[in-house]
Amino acid sequence: MSQVKEKDTVQVHYKGTLGNGEVFDNSFDREPLEFTLGSGQIIPGFEQGVLNMSVNEQKTIHIPAEEAYGPVLEELIQEVPKADIPAEIELAVGLPLVSRAPDGREFQLVVKEVKEETVLLDANHPLAGKDLTFELELVAIK
Repeated sequence: MSQVKEKDTVQVHYKGTLGNGEVFDNSFDREPLEFTLGSGQIIPGFEQGVLNMSVNEQKTIHIPAEEAYGPVLEELIQEVPKADIPAEIELAVGLPLVSRAPDGREFQLVVKEVKEETVLLDANHPLAGKDLTFELELVAIK
């Protein structure tokens, strides 16, 4: 039976949970995730977890934050004047926003705190600083 190796393209079903058991993503009710190992398409810990799996094999992997989305970087949390936010946006903690850099790149932001004159915005990935657990099932090796 063949096993997953570097450069293979695979299809994987997964359920991702946080340390408290909260499910943050689940592919079992949709198409499996397809990616090529070594291409940088997914987080390193997930890729390592799939390595050497066989088709129909199931397993659970635990990925520390460092091998997932990394630590929370304080420099990605910034306080900006409310006047810099379009007036039609109703600011609330947890609100996702998109900002565009001068070169056209887009950044995903989340409102962390709303103050009287300013707003605290976080550009860290929502799963940064979190250890992740994935239940995996290898569907196919292409």
